[in-house]
Amino acid sequence: MFNQLTKKDIEAMEAEIEERKLVIRPKLLESVKEARAQGDLSENFEYYAAKREKNKNESRIRFLERMIKTAEIIPDDSREDEIGMNTRVKVEFEEDGLEETYKLVTTMRGNSLEGLVSVESPIGKALLGHKAGDRVFVEVNPSYGYYLIIKEIEKNADEADDKLRSF
Repeated sequence: MFNQLTKKDIEAMEAEIEERKLVIRPKLLESVKEARAQGDLSENFEYYAAKREKNKNESRIRFLERMIKTAEIIPDDSREDEIGMNTRVKVEFEEDGLEETYKLVTTMRGNSLEGLVSVESPIGKALLGHKAGDRVFVEVNPSYGYYLIIKEIEKNADEADDKLRSF
């Protein structure tokens, strides 16, 4: 299965890889070198901690490179008046009148605790392509679903959200 990413996602991942290779990696290598110079490695906690941090950084670089290599690039554009990728949407749940705000993002960036909803999730699929004022049915499974009313749409919302915290 390919990871669905936008060009903006890939650019941010490439920037993180560059940061990790050019800035973080040399610092971590220096930490390992300093800890190794302290003597007996069998009881040197600093050495093992430094090695663990270095290995975590290398794993993160490999993970991001693999994500980019296997990515399916999806468009992040839509008409001005409809919901698309990176659109912030305020919805009302018809059952109880509760209002929530979500931003539609790629699957890899989805984080419901931060209001980032994947376009592959039931609610993301239901909202895509709709406009403010539309009543939308969200099918959770064949025997259950619910209705939402789209209250507001904000395009290109909060560029600060575009940090890839959830990758």
